Amino acid sequence: MASAPIVQSLPILYKDIVPLNVDQHSKLSLRTYETAPHLVGVHAVPLTVDEFLQCQRFLPIVFSTGEEPVPLVLMGLNEGVNTLVDAEGRLRRNDGYVPAYIRRYPWLLVRTRPDSDELSLCFDPTSGLVGEFEDGRPLIENGEATQITKDLLSFCENFEQAAGRTAQFMKDLKESGLLMDGELSIQSPDSDKPFVYRGFQMIDEQKLRDLRGDQLRKYSQSGLLALAYAHVFSLQGMREIFAAQRQMGLGPLEPIPVPAN
Repeated sequence: MASAPIVQSLPILYKDIVPLNVDQHSKLSLRTYETAPHLVGVHAVPLTVDEFLQCQRFLPIVFSTGEEPVPLVLMGLNEGVNTLVDAEGRLRRNDGYVPAYIRRYPWLLVRTRPDSDELSLCFDPTSGLVGEFEDGRPLIENGEATQITKDLLSFCENFEQAAGRTAQFMKDLKESGLLMDGELSIQSPDSDKPFVYRGFQMIDEQKLRDLRGDQLRKYSQSGLLALAYAHVFSLQGMREIFAAQRQMGLGPLEPIPVPAN
């Protein structure tokens, strides 16, 4: 549990990062919460490959654009829209899947020293979830981490391991040539023009179906094939997300213009 300052770009959701320190934070506790205001307006977060098979039943999975794409789970199709929570951050559905990235907050593992590979358990002090609360669960007692802190550390360690597997999957996926620019066109009954969504990547289903021989065997044995199809199956959820955000009165009121060729 280090105490070194952290200077780096912050991941989504996090506004600040502080290493948990036995001496400095002996009075801190973790508050149980029923609302997550930090999720309001967040339409996508990273997803690990360990979650693909479960997540695809509830939320669409896409890939970011750029040279180093990552898997993303969509909770809304438009910036500032999250259909999983209401305006106060209360979960709107009990039958859905909450990504591990969200469940990890406000904790994460960070390399606090550039000359060391050691990762330290850190938290976001602005979250309102960690503080000197009378009704919270203590993080440190008698100069040692409590069981809740050990469980949090274990969860974050498992997340980092899953992130490593995700990085390898993305490397293999890029090399496979299966990724393509994504586009989704949704026709709404109340509009004569379709709503068109771009700015993400997806797997080319035709190329996936055309896999044969050694290449097909390789992707099947590595697990890439199962993950690719989990992504493909999840894309139907984009239409469900669209319907949910329209029902909530969120998202674009007018279709996005399609530029002429």
